[in-house]
Order: sequence, then C-alpha cells, then structure tokens
Amino acid sequence: MAVNHDTVYLKGDRNVEVQKKDITLGDIVELECSNKDIIPKLKTLKLLKIPDNGKQRFVISILKIIACIHQKYPGLEVQNLGEQDIIITYEEQKTPGMFIHILKTAVVVLITFCGAAFSIMAFNNDVSASDLFKQIYEFVTGTKSDGFTIMEVTYSIGITIGILVFFNHFGKKRFTVDPTPMEVQMRLYENDIQTTLVEDASRREQELDVGKSNHISSHRT
Repeated sequence: MAVNHDTVYLKGDRNVEVQKKDITLGDIVELECSNKDIIPKLKTLKLLKIPDNGKQRFVISILKIIACIHQKYPGLEVQNLGEQDIIITYEEQKTPGMFIHILKTAVVVLITFCGAAFSIMAFNNDVSASDLFKQIYEFVTGTKSDGFTIMEVTYSIGITIGILVFFNHFGKKRFTVDPTPMEVQMRLYENDIQTTLVEDASRREQELDVGKSNHISSHRT
C-alpha cells in the first residue's frame, strides 16, 4: 500500500490509439513517481475492456483514472500534467500489402495533381492571365505574342518555386525546421475533431467519468 507522501504524475495525450481490447493505465498515460515500485503496478491497472461489437471509441475523464488509482492506492497523491479528457480509439492491427500501399499512394498523387492543375488553370482563366501576358509582352517588346514567350516560361517556373517554398519541402527534404502549412492544417483539423468528440460525449453523458454508471472498472493485478 502506498504511503501518504508518495506522489504519482500522469501525462496523457488528447487522443490515444490502442490495438488491444484490455486497456491498462500504462497504455494511455505516462507515469512518474519517486517510488519506482509503484509504477509497474500502476501500469498494469486495468481500466477498460473494449467490447467485441459496438463502440470502438471512448472518452475517459482524468478524474475517472484518478478514482481507479485511489481505489487501489487510497493514500497516493496524483498530479495530472496532461489532458483533462482522453479519447481512446481501438484500431485493429492491419498491415496492408505493398501493392495496396503503392496503389493508394498513386491514387492520392493523381487526385492531388489533377486538382492542383485544375485550380491553377481555373484561376488563370478567371483573371485572363494569357491576355495579360500578351499585353505586357507587346508593350515591352513591341511585337505580338504567339502565346509561348518568356512571360509564360517565367510564370510557370515561378509557380513551381512558389509552391515548393510555400509547402516548405521537396520530397523528404525540408527547407526550414518550421512545420509545413499542410501539417498545420492537419493538426488544426485533428484538434477540431477531438474537441467535438469530447463535447459530444459529455453532452450525451457517454464520457467515462466519476459519479456515472459505466463499464470502466479497476482490477487488482
């Protein structure tokens, strides 16, 4: 049994993916305590069992985790350094074949290429870029443009350089240590999804929290 002056520190991410159905404390949070004998026991503390059929995503409050810890160690002080609510997502371990992986990559590349090309062409048509280039070329050189001049060439090169600089990488090489705009947007999208999941679970009273009847329970190991 833990003594009163022992303190355990918890740190959990907002979203945790697991590949097994018996969820333990060590699967979803990081633990630290000056009493090293407690940590292995806490890591094996069972919190949740994913049902075979039905819901595969749960939202658990850090208070429920602390309550489960106190059920086994009543005198243990718990300090949370992470998220207040943790989303647990069960994902079956599936490794697609190399052919499927290459096929998916090719499809994504093709869709991205066609979408980007369509967007650029639509923008050029909207602003009449070809007519503008002809006017600038005739104004500077005094000769009529045939539609393929230094203006079009430099514009195409400029678009390529601009895209590379904006997205901040070429292949696996980064130009700076800053995250790319795509990475920033993906993180914002993930944060919005996680916030929505937590709020929906709270409004529907489906969050695993203290004072609520649910299937989460702690077990002695």
